[in-house]
Amino acid sequence: MATVRTRREPPPFRPVRVARTEQRTPYLVRVTLGGPALDGLELGLPAASVRVLLPEPGARDVVIPTWEDNEFLNADGTRPLIRTLTPLRLDTTTDTAELDVDVVCHGDSPLTTWATTAVEGTPAAVSGTGRGYEIDPAATDVLLVGDESALPAISTVIPALPVTARVRVLAEVRAEDGAPDLPDHPGLEVQWCLAEPDGAPGSAMVAALAVAEVGSDSHVWAAGEAAAVQRIRKHLFDTVGLARSHAVVRGYWKVGRAERG
Repeated sequence: MATVRTRREPPPFRPVRVARTEQRTPYLVRVTLGGPALDGLELGLPAASVRVLLPEPGARDVVIPTWEDNEFLNADGTRPLIRTLTPLRLDTTTDTAELDVDVVCHGDSPLTTWATTAVEGTPAAVSGTGRGYEIDPAATDVLLVGDESALPAISTVIPALPVTARVRVLAEVRAEDGAPDLPDHPGLEVQWCLAEPDGAPGSAMVAALAVAEVGSDSHVWAAGEAAAVQRIRKHLFDTVGLARSHAVVRGYWKVGRAERG
């Protein structure tokens, strides 16, 4: 019988409420969460993550789940609505601490519904902070690749990069008006890749990377749909021969699969 590896219990959930929302693009909503329970939370490294616990449909509050058998579970054994997002801005200097997260909207998913219908006081809870991207301070050529789900993380990596580095972004979006403003950087070059209407998610960014210059001194951070980033991983390591120490490639989501608790 295979041994199941016990995962370390994540940080406890901190109850928060929505302070406000902002429609950044037709597909991207910024949600500002607030509450005294955020005191002590840290942003972590660039491209770090937080778990956001959503209220059940129609509920006036969130019910904090317990950690059992390597996952969060409700008292009745069901999985809670938990999604992983990038923490963008954390301000604990005011009377009510605030945390910004960006939500990529897709159809009528629970996360999209929560973000697009949230008003001041809408409940949630936050657990974090998860691992981030450790930047090489000597990096001179950095390539950031991602679909819409990776844009919040990319926006935290750009300003943390060495000011002397060449920074290239290959980002896939559904439409031209879906490209949000990115932070400034002296060496920034951005290529927006329009998603192929009938293509697999991530195909446009994979195609852009296939013709991009990637040298032995390049550092690559890539994230997005799982199958697409697997193709990116194969290209970088098998085709280009990039050292594995120079690349971080992460699957953020998978077609047809909801995030587990």
